Amino acid sequence: MLSKKTQYAFKALMYLAQKESEGPVLIAEISKKKKIPLKFLENILLELKRSGVLDSKKGKGGGYFFKETPKSIPLAKIMRLLDGPIALLPCVSLNFYQRCKNCDEKNCGLHETMIVVRDATLKILEKKTVADLV
Repeated sequence: MLSKKTQYAFKALMYLAQKESEGPVLIAEISKKKKIPLKFLENILLELKRSGVLDSKKGKGGGYFFKETPKSIPLAKIMRLLDGPIALLPCVSLNFYQRCKNCDEKNCGLHETMIVVRDATLKILEKKTVADLV
């Protein structure tokens, strides 16, 4: 399930993508238009800035803008940045693997099924980008 944080991030990124040709967008505008609590949004956008997805400009004409084109940002990247693993079990995660306690992965039907689920999910989330949300 997507966390509220990631849902808000996608809403904010959609808005920024819609306004991309107009230049930087003020955080207060995004907060108001997308009904995202300002303090929560500040933290989300700072995280996206630190990861290189967004950049910001201070002063007159300032605000947040994309550091890279929305067409080049897969949804999976945003989800991993904000929520961590996409896989439903840690033992099938590609980037955040952890062995499950008391489990024999080689003989676990759940493990094998969750690999199929992970692969199907990633096939979509790696292909779809922020631009596709607009």
